[in-house]
Amino acid sequence: MQNKGLIKFFAILFALVSIYQLSFTFVANNIKSDAKAFAAGDSAKESKYLDSIGREKVFNLGFTDFTFNEVSDKQINKGLDLEGGINVILQISVKDILKGLSNNSKNPVFNKSLADATANTQGNVSYLDKFFDAFEANSKGTVKLASPDIFANRSLQGEGGVDYQMTDAQVEKVIKRKVDESVESAFGVLRKRIDKFGVTQPNIQKLGESGRILVELPGAKDVDRIKKLLQSTAQLEFWETYKIEEMGNFLMAANESLKKTEVAIVETKPVVKDSLSALLTDAKDTATAVKGNNPLFDKIIAQGGGPVLGLFSPKDTATINGYFKRQDIKNLLSADQRYAKFVWGKLTTIRDAKDKDIEAVELYALKGNRDNVAAMSGGVVTDASDSFDQLGKPSVSMQMNGQGAKLWEELTGRAYTQKSSIAIVLDNIVYSAPGVSSGPISGGRSEISGSFDVTETKDLANVLRAGKLPASADIVQSEVVGPSLGQEAIDNGTDSAILGLFIVSLWMMIYYGRAGWYANVALAVNLLFLFGILASLGAVLTLPGIAGIVLTMGTAVDANIIIYERAKEELRAGKTLGEAVKASYSWRGAMSSITDANVTHILTGAVLFIFGSGPIKGFATTLLIGIITSLFTSIFIARIFIDWNINKKNNLTFVTNFSKNFFTNFNFDFLGMKKWTYIFSTIIIIGSVTSLAVNGLDEGVDFVGGRTFQIRFEKPVDTETVKVGLAEVFDGSAEVKVFGSDNQLKVTTKYKVNEPGIKADEEVNKLLFDNLKQYYSADMTYNQFVNAYDGKKFGIVQASKVGPTVAEDIKTNAYWAVLGAMAIVFLYLMISYRKWQYSLGAIAAVAHDVIFVLGIYSLCYKFMPFGMEIDQHFIAAILTVIGYSINDTVIVFDRVREYLTGKTKGSFYEIVNQSINTTMSRTINTSLTMIAVLAIMFVFGGESIRGFIFAMLIGIVIGTYSSLFIATPILVDTISGEDKKLIEKQHQEIE
Repeated sequence: MQNKGLIKFFAILFALVSIYQLSFTFVANNIKSDAKAFAAGDSAKESKYLDSIGREKVFNLGFTDFTFNEVSDKQINKGLDLEGGINVILQISVKDILKGLSNNSKNPVFNKSLADATANTQGNVSYLDKFFDAFEANSKGTVKLASPDIFANRSLQGEGGVDYQMTDAQVEKVIKRKVDESVESAFGVLRKRIDKFGVTQPNIQKLGESGRILVELPGAKDVDRIKKLLQSTAQLEFWETYKIEEMGNFLMAANESLKKTEVAIVETKPVVKDSLSALLTDAKDTATAVKGNNPLFDKIIAQGGGPVLGLFSPKDTATINGYFKRQDIKNLLSADQRYAKFVWGKLTTIRDAKDKDIEAVELYALKGNRDNVAAMSGGVVTDASDSFDQLGKPSVSMQMNGQGAKLWEELTGRAYTQKSSIAIVLDNIVYSAPGVSSGPISGGRSEISGSFDVTETKDLANVLRAGKLPASADIVQSEVVGPSLGQEAIDNGTDSAILGLFIVSLWMMIYYGRAGWYANVALAVNLLFLFGILASLGAVLTLPGIAGIVLTMGTAVDANIIIYERAKEELRAGKTLGEAVKASYSWRGAMSSITDANVTHILTGAVLFIFGSGPIKGFATTLLIGIITSLFTSIFIARIFIDWNINKKNNLTFVTNFSKNFFTNFNFDFLGMKKWTYIFSTIIIIGSVTSLAVNGLDEGVDFVGGRTFQIRFEKPVDTETVKVGLAEVFDGSAEVKVFGSDNQLKVTTKYKVNEPGIKADEEVNKLLFDNLKQYYSADMTYNQFVNAYDGKKFGIVQASKVGPTVAEDIKTNAYWAVLGAMAIVFLYLMISYRKWQYSLGAIAAVAHDVIFVLGIYSLCYKFMPFGMEIDQHFIAAILTVIGYSINDTVIVFDRVREYLTGKTKGSFYEIVNQSINTTMSRTINTSLTMIAVLAIMFVFGGESIRGFIFAMLIGIVIGTYSSLFIATPILVDTISGEDKKLIEKQHQEIE
C-alpha cells in the first residue's frame, strides 16, 4: 500500500479530532445529569439551573476552556424521539398575506381564486402557485392582478411595488417577494418568542420556500401552552364596547325571531337571574322567559353586566355564532348598531346553582365600523411586561409610542364620558374590558388584567414584545414525545447497538480468524469516526438514526468480506500472501465491486436525505456518513494491520478451522432454477398486486393526515370498548390498536384535523381525556394526562398530528423518492456496465423486491402484533432495501462481467453459473450479518420502529434471493443469442 505513512497520519489525526468533538457531548451529558439530579423531577428548576450556568466555564482543555453554552452547541444533539419534547411545523397563512397585500379586496375573482387555491390540495405545490393558477383560470384575461382593487392599491404602489400597467407575470414576481418578506418576518417573530420561552437548545428553521417553519423544543413539556405561544398572531386591538342595556332590544328581538326557526328546547335549565333577564322581563315573567322555548336565552348560564351580555357554555359558542351570522338576525340590529361585532372572552371557571365548577365564556358586542377596523391597534405597543394589578392579580403592563399615547388618551376620554368600557382583544379574544373611572389616561401606559395565572402573563408579555405575526400560523404537523418514552428509546437503541456490534464482531472472528480481528478494529475506528463527524456537523441523533448506525455495522464489514473472499481465491490459485493481498485490493480484484456497490448505496441514501424529513433525514445522515467512513476504515485501516502481519511474516489465511471448507466446492445450478424461480416470483407478484387492490395498505397519518396518540393505562383495557367510546365523540373516526404491551394503545383519528387553530387541538385532547379518564385512578388530571413530565408513566406518552396538505406533500415526496432512486441507479449501472441488460436486470430485481415487501404489508397488517403502517419510516426502509438489493446485485454482476471477459472455459451458462457460485461466500456472510443486526433491532429496538425494521428485514432476505434468481437470469435472457455465441467462441479459443 503506497503512502502508508500519510494514511496513518490522517487516521490518527481524524481519530484525535473525533475524540475532541465527542468530548463536548460527554461533558454536556454529565452536567445535564447533575442538573436533573439537582431538580429532582422539577423541569422548571432543571431549566433554571442550566440557564444559570450557561456562561460559566465548565470544560478546560489546558490551552482553552469553554462555557456550558459553548459545550452544548458542540455536542451531539438528541432528537425528539430520544430527548422528549415538542416538534411542530407551522404554516404561515399565505392566504392571509395575500388578503393583507390586497387591502382585503372585495373583488369576486380574487376571492374565488383564494377559495379555489385553499380547496385544491396538491403535493409539493405552494399555495401561492395554486392561487396564481386559479386566478388565471377564473379571470380568463378579463381581470388583472394589477387592478386597483386588487394589488395596484396605495399600500403596494411605489418603488418595488405594483403598478396598474404591469402584466400578471410581473405582479407575480412582486407578490412572491412580498410573501417571502412576510414569512421572513414571521420567522423572526417566532424566534424571539422561542428565545424567551426558556427551553434549552431550541431549533427553528424555515423549510424551503413552502411558507412553513419548523420549531423543535427538546425537553418542552406543556403542550397546550406551547401551541398557544406559537400560534398566537399577537393581533392586539382596542375596541369600544356596547353596554348590555344598549343591546337589550336586539337580543330580545333575536330570541323571538329564533323561536320561529329553532327547535324548541324541552329541558328546563336553572339560570342565574341576571341583569339581562331583569332588563328584558318583569319579575313575574322571568321564569316563563327563561325556560323552555328561548333558543338564545336558554343558553345563558350566568349573569352578565356592563359590557358582558352573558356567560355561555363553551360548547354553545358555535351555535350562538351561527345565530349572529344569519342575515335575518343581523337585520334586527338598529342603524347605529349594524356594524356590531360579537366576540367571546377568555375561557373562565364559574360556580353553577349546584355550587359546582363549570367552564364559561363571556359574550361581548364591540362597536365595529364599515371596514371592521378597531379603534386602536396594538402596533403602537413598544414594550410589555408581566406584573400584578392593584388587587395583586397577575396582569400585563404595556407602554405605547407617542402616537399610541395620544390615541389612548382620546379613547379612554370617550369611554369615561360615555361610562362605557374598552375591550382589550388579542387574536379575536377579549382578555378584559375595563371601564374608565378617573378620566382620560395620558402617558401611553395601560394594563391588561383578567383571569390570568403567572405563566399566562409571562407568555402574553413575551408575544407582545416579540411583535405580531404578519399572518396566522397554523400547526400543520406536530409531534409530542414524553421524556420517559425518549429514555426508553435511548435504552432500547443502546442495547440493540451493543448487541449488534457484539454479534457482527464475533462472527467475523469465527469466520475469518485473525483477519476478522483486523476487520473488528476497523469497525471500532469506523464508529469513532462516525460519531465524531456527527458531532462536528452538529447533527441530531434520532432513533432511526441509531438504527442507521446499527445497520452501518452490518454493511461496514461488507467491504472487508469482499476483499477477504478475493484474497482467499488468490491464495487458492497459488499466489503468495503478499501477492494475494495486493491482487484483492486492486481494481480488477475487489475495488471495482466495492465502488459500484457503494456508489449505488450512496445514491439511494442521498435520495432519502433529499426527500426525507425529521427522523428520516437523521437515518439518511448516519447511513451516508457510515458508508463513507466504513469504506475508509475497511480499505485502509484493516490494510495497515494486514500489511503489518505480512511484514512480520505471520501466516494469514483469512479462514479458521470452522470456515476453511465453506463454499470451496459449491456448485449450484442457479440458471437451471430460473424456470421455477420465475414461476414463484410471478405468483408472489400477482398475489401482492391482488392484495394491494383488495386489502390496500395501512396508510399512516403521514400519508392521509390525522392525529395519533400513544396512550398508556394503569392496567390492560378492552380495545373494542375504547374504540366504541371514542368513535362516538370523534364522529365515527377512531381507530384503536394495542401498541406493544397490552396496557398501551395507539389511537388514530381524523377528527377536526382540517380545522386550524389551537381550539381544535384542545378539544380533541379534552374529549380524549373525558372519554378515557374512567380507566385511570381518580387523581388523574387533564394536565397529567396530556402534558409531558419527568417520570410520567401513564396518559399520552406520544402524540402527533399531520395536516392534509403536509400529508399530500409527504406522499408525493415518497413516490418521487422511490422512482428517483430507481431511475438514478438504472442510469449509473448503464454507464458503469455499458450494457442496458445489466441495468434492466438490477431494476427488475429491485421492482420485484419493492412489490414483494408491499404485498407482505398488505397481506399481514390486519393481524400482525406490531404496527405495519405505510409512513415515512416505511419509505426509508424501502429505499434502504433498494440500496441493499442493488448492492448485492452489483457484486454478482461484477463477477459475471469479470468471468464473461476472462479466461474461464465452458458454455455461456456454465460461465455465468460459475461466476455466481464464487460470490456465495460474500453474499451469505453479508446477508447473515445484516439479518442478524436487523433481527436484534426488531426485538430490542422498541415498538415505534418495529414495522420499519421488519420492512428492511424482509427486504434483505428477498433482495438476496432476487440478486441470485431474478436479476442474473433476466440479464442472461436479455443478452442476444449472437452475443452468447460470440462469448462462447472467445472462451473456447483461450488456451
